[in-house]
Amino acid sequence: MEPKPDVDFDTIYRTTPPDRIPWHHDEPPEQLVELVEGGTIEPCKAVDLGCGLGAATRYLARKGFDATGVDMSRAAVDRARADAEREGLTCTFAAADLLRDPRGIGTGFGLLWEWEVLHHVLPADRPRYLDAVRAILRPGGLYVSVCFSEEDPAFGGGGKLRKTPLGTVIYFSSLEELREL
Repeated sequence: MEPKPDVDFDTIYRTTPPDRIPWHHDEPPEQLVELVEGGTIEPCKAVDLGCGLGAATRYLARKGFDATGVDMSRAAVDRARADAEREGLTCTFAAADLLRDPRGIGTGFGLLWEWEVLHHVLPADRPRYLDAVRAILRPGGLYVSVCFSEEDPAFGGGGKLRKTPLGTVIYFSSLEELREL
């Protein structure tokens, strides 16, 4: 039996300074910027799953995407929305859990971007996760995931399951597992 993470992401976002949240970035991830600036990903209806404080969502909106940021944490979404409004950006933010209710996210997305989300989904939940991803992507849509490899030395450097300093339990996938998904 896999351990279930018992972490309240709202508490993390309410009480932890952003620079202490391992997955937070003030700027959009370099990988996303390279894909957009290089023309690999063109403006479309896009969802930033696990958006946190919304840096990638806001970047996509600035680049002409119909951008939606989704996170399990209402506190994160509220802060992301306030930042987008302050910047004068038109984008949508929603607090939703893809595993529990993908309908709360919307459908017809041409791009699903997720930064460090898949490793929070334990193997037993991954088939349901992928069903939900398929349900919100339009046919031919692109799913881009940046997640940890089991070869990564982060968070103690050994084993498939590792606990972060904030108490989240993450799963480090093998390349074979990712290809199967």
